[in-house]
Amino acid sequence: MKVKALSRSAADYARETKSDIQRLPRNVDPVLHPLERAREYKRALNAAKLERMFAKPFLASLGGHIDGIYSMAKNAWDLDHITTGSGDGEVRVWSLSRQETAWRAPEAHRGMVKGICNVPGGSTDRFLSVGADKLAKVWCRSEGAVMTDGTTPEPVATYNGKHAFGAVDHHRSRPLFATSSSLVEVWDIDRSEPIANLTWGADTVNTVRMNQTEVNVLASCGTDRSIILYDLRTNSPLAKLVMTLSTNAISWNPMEAFVFATANEDHNVYTFDMRRMDHATNVLRDHVSAVMDVDYAPTGQELVSGGYDRSVRLWDAARGHSRDVYHTKRMQRVFCVKYTQDNAYVLSGSDDSNLRLWRARASERMGPKSNRERATIEYAEKLKDRYKHVDDVRKVLRQRNVPKAIKRASQTKHEMHASRRRKEENERKTARPGSKPRAPERSKAILGVTSK
Repeated sequence: MKVKALSRSAADYARETKSDIQRLPRNVDPVLHPLERAREYKRALNAAKLERMFAKPFLASLGGHIDGIYSMAKNAWDLDHITTGSGDGEVRVWSLSRQETAWRAPEAHRGMVKGICNVPGGSTDRFLSVGADKLAKVWCRSEGAVMTDGTTPEPVATYNGKHAFGAVDHHRSRPLFATSSSLVEVWDIDRSEPIANLTWGADTVNTVRMNQTEVNVLASCGTDRSIILYDLRTNSPLAKLVMTLSTNAISWNPMEAFVFATANEDHNVYTFDMRRMDHATNVLRDHVSAVMDVDYAPTGQELVSGGYDRSVRLWDAARGHSRDVYHTKRMQRVFCVKYTQDNAYVLSGSDDSNLRLWRARASERMGPKSNRERATIEYAEKLKDRYKHVDDVRKVLRQRNVPKAIKRASQTKHEMHASRRRKEENERKTARPGSKPRAPERSKAILGVTSK
């Protein structure tokens, strides 16, 4: 006779302390759990609803500027401080942990501060600022405290330009920085005159950005709707891309040296691979007005953009639509946005003179988590990812309340695109076969590419 017996050790199910979870045997055979999928679906739906219920992305509004914030810089070696420049020429350094001003220069420039960048290095606290007064200045935080009497600290160095500057960016390792005006000028920190002038047909250069990975490449965009890549080794242009509308900002991917994103006047964000720029690698379209700034997350997998439609949008770099949108009643047009270096927060500077701090993930809570809490969060994320294509779960996850102006503009824009597509299809039906080929969406905004 054959006898089957269950053998279990008591040590496998005994709790070490009273606070431990009771360990119980469980048979995972799916035949014994016919309602497992229904239970998982219900849990996924509840997890999606709880995520939207606890989504509170706004953290703080830092006030102090008199005019709007039009430039912003983060320090890769300092998580706590962020530098901003306003339209009245004031430069401030903010402490994000204390949510207050750590350093300020009330009259750093005469007129608008057009660009700010930090000088790289783990031990340095210097940064550069350029303005419409044709001056580029180097500041040092340690050489001037918070000026309570309204006086402006003295800059470490001052550089005189021939034209009003539009932007500035510093080299990753060498003592070089680049400025944009009617042309791109490359400066040495130790010299009073630019060491190289780079130009290729643009009347005014809006933005210049140095690649922090492929350090000998820099990109600029001008009012002639062009995006130009330069090589610092030969002081010559590499390629020129012309789009239908002008580009307002450029951001290099920190993890992929050849990829960069552009904020365009046609309400879209485009990502390009500099090795093949005849088409965009992705088109991010959800803004209903001009996109003023864009910035990559430190992971290189996400982006943040700020638009003239008074909203901040967060994107997955591989998808075409935003995963979240941030807005407040008082926030005006957003001119600069940044991801913090720990990938946990987003900063936005707008026309209402306030610097706003947001969570990068709206429903995430900061602080230490127990093992049980961490396991519960991971289980809920897996469930939402597994059932995100189910109608009810997808509807909850995608639901966003936006201002009426943005909603109406979005509906109008959708109708315009649908009408344009219908017109193209009707023309294609009546035209000679093959005379009107379909243009890919990623190539429509590109007029031409020239390489040297």
